[in-house]
Amino acid sequence: MNRKISLLVIFIFAFIFAKAQNVGASPEYIKALTAEWKGERFADGRPKVSDDLLERLKKITLEEAWAELINLEYFNQFEGNWKLLNENDNYVMTGRAVTAQFMPARPDLENQVIEQGKAEGRMWEQRRTVSWAMTTLVEGDFYVADGYDKQSYGTVVGSNLGNGVWSHSHRGAIVYGHIRDTEDLRKINDFNAWIKGTDPSYMRKTLLTTINSPVRIGEVTVLPGDAVLAKKDGVVFIPSHLVEHIVLTGEVTELFDIFGQQRIKDGKYTAGIIDSKWSDEIKKDFKSWLDTYQGKLPMTRVDLDKFLEKRNF
Repeated sequence: MNRKISLLVIFIFAFIFAKAQNVGASPEYIKALTAEWKGERFADGRPKVSDDLLERLKKITLEEAWAELINLEYFNQFEGNWKLLNENDNYVMTGRAVTAQFMPARPDLENQVIEQGKAEGRMWEQRRTVSWAMTTLVEGDFYVADGYDKQSYGTVVGSNLGNGVWSHSHRGAIVYGHIRDTEDLRKINDFNAWIKGTDPSYMRKTLLTTINSPVRIGEVTVLPGDAVLAKKDGVVFIPSHLVEHIVLTGEVTELFDIFGQQRIKDGKYTAGIIDSKWSDEIKKDFKSWLDTYQGKLPMTRVDLDKFLEKRNF
């Protein structure tokens, strides 16, 4: 009996591992990766962070987002030292990550990827895997590609792919690697790319291996559906289940600053007092100040009050 059970277990495991690895991650796998997300999802399983949150995220500074992520023990969510396709001091772009992983090409692996891509209904005829992830993009997606910082013959974005990214998502690309056709890419209105460099060669020694699996972008592990906050000085990748918290924290921090600076100018408190842990008196003063605040609150007052109940000023 034990021998029969052992053979059955061996057969089951052999069957599981004999199945080809998907190029595109399954919805079930993506849901498992992002299990802490409790909201709406796309058909591919990725968390659907709301457009409203992505728009509000644009106003959060890199430091505000990074500091709160550190408080939550997410220590590896920032990557700097980028080159921007279009330089602009005030440039900011947000979106939901679609990840693509590239590796040094080898013929046997490429054959397997092509065969699996064929089974998944991808454009395999010309054995050009570079565009497969791009075709999955929808409005609001950010193309995030791990090109393992390869330079020659590893340019994973060119003019055709850049146009495809923009037409599908109206967002840009983050490439931990190099791109080509920069003169043509700059002609795409509002398109931008965060890259490590440029090279005129086309991709021929690099192979796409997975779509929407975890990828490494420099010092960061990026999961599909992460919210991307990309600015001139760097990129923060925010786990989907933390986006609302990060946005609210940044927005409240800005309100704290406006209140504190006004009270310092009024001579009511010193800078040292404002920069220290607030007393109950200052907390009460802040809540009263909110009632007369002339600016537009980025969040609802209900959401703000709930946040303040949990926040240790």
